[in-house]
Amino acid sequence: MVIPDKKDKYSYADYLSWDEGGRIELIGGVIFNMSPTPSRKHQQVLRELSTAFSIFLRDKECEVFFAPFDVRLLADNKQDEDINNVVQPDLSIVCDQEKLDDRGCNGAPDMIIEVLSPSSVKLDRWKKYQLYEKAGVKEYWLVDPINESVETHLLIDGQYKFQGVFTKEDTVTINIFNEMKIDLNQIFL
Repeated sequence: MVIPDKKDKYSYADYLSWDEGGRIELIGGVIFNMSPTPSRKHQQVLRELSTAFSIFLRDKECEVFFAPFDVRLLADNKQDEDINNVVQPDLSIVCDQEKLDDRGCNGAPDMIIEVLSPSSVKLDRWKKYQLYEKAGVKEYWLVDPINESVETHLLIDGQYKFQGVFTKEDTVTINIFNEMKIDLNQIFL
């Protein structure tokens, strides 16, 4: 990927002008490279989670999207040159159809799931955690394919509250969809 100008901060307008071919995200206008390509285990876990959510949401208003899918955060009523947070979560669940456009999601998804990779742990656990909390993402999961665990956080009064760590032997209730449960034995094959 070729980035034409060196700047202190980049915008979504800059992001749209770059060559395709590499996956990057912008957080606070700073570029974060999303390479290397995720591992096979990462992709298997992502596939199983995507399938579980897709089946559950099939007849509901909410939709599930998987990376690459641009999510523009803290972007309400802003022009492209004023947006400086563009992420590509592994999974995004969006219930407000008004937030969806041909370029992805403009606003906070209801739920975001990040499947951890060795190269993304710090970014997912700190920078994105803070960004998603500030943006108002209601539920945030960190999925560790190596240790076969899911860490869940729920937005309460504008702050994430840790809900627990669940392993392959557990069944997890999705807080924003109380009637949905995921048997993690079906996710970590």
